Amino acid sequence: MGSPLMYGGFFAAVLVMVLIDMFALNRAGQHKVSVREALGWSAIWFTIAMLFNGWLWWHIRSDTSLALDEAARHALADQKALEFLTGYLIEKSLAVDNIFVFLLLFSFFKVPDIYQRRVLVYGVVGAIVMRAIMIAVGAVLVAEFAWILYVFGAFLVFTGLKMMLPEKEEKDDLTNNPVLKWLRRHLRVTEEFHEEKFFIIRNGVRWATPLFLVLVMIELTDLVFAVDSIPAIFSVTQDPFIVMTSNIFAILGLRALYFLLADIADRFHLLKYGLAAVLTFIGMKMLLLEVFHIPVVVSLAVVFLLLTASIVASLLVSRKTAG
Repeated sequence: MGSPLMYGGFFAAVLVMVLIDMFALNRAGQHKVSVREALGWSAIWFTIAMLFNGWLWWHIRSDTSLALDEAARHALADQKALEFLTGYLIEKSLAVDNIFVFLLLFSFFKVPDIYQRRVLVYGVVGAIVMRAIMIAVGAVLVAEFAWILYVFGAFLVFTGLKMMLPEKEEKDDLTNNPVLKWLRRHLRVTEEFHEEKFFIIRNGVRWATPLFLVLVMIELTDLVFAVDSIPAIFSVTQDPFIVMTSNIFAILGLRALYFLLADIADRFHLLKYGLAAVLTFIGMKMLLLEVFHIPVVVSLAVVFLLLTASIVASLLVSRKTAG
């Protein structure tokens, strides 16, 4: 659906939104982001995404340059709006998994709350750049090699089933992480944080701070999760513009969502199984493309029900445990 003008306008808008987010970060000063503030920003990002979806729906319905009659344009508009909403929900739910890893990293490195915001902004920007590149590559692959969708599907099923298995102690994994070991061997790293600085000069020598190590791990996490999320969105639509916009809109609210869930993430310990079920369902949908086509509205309903069930189950178990 996207013309060069639409792509240009979208990325210009994304740049403005990222700058607004950074301005809000600087304006916030050194205080901890409150749940109320995070909820407000989360609501703003969600509203912007839905307004964009509304504009896209209106634009397609009223675009007389399309070689379609009015009824066909209206049907296409409804289809694309539903694809955007489904893709947005899938990517937003997968972004929650990012947040759990961010929490693990910040806890492992003992990053003070007031220093976490800058890393998250860079993490969001890095995620946007990586997603844009991988979506462009994925769109070319899908257009040239239709069978790649089956590879994506098999990968998602494998990932979903793997997520359901018990994990090793994550802190031990981080302690022995090869990337961290390599960085510590090749960089001078200070023992303490120096406000929000990634590097400092000490006696004329440049030193990295622990916050730089956190940033590297955050960006690697973005890359790993992009590998999961890009195939997932292509299960909903192969329209590059819908894939790109729904994915990036989901990422834009990641920082606010982090602060919203930071203090209550432990209550959603069963959500990972809901996400695993979502990935498995999406993978199976892609593998069955030639056998049975699952409508987008059905996919949206299944994803919503799986996530809702895992959230409700998490809250019930947490309440029972606390009682």
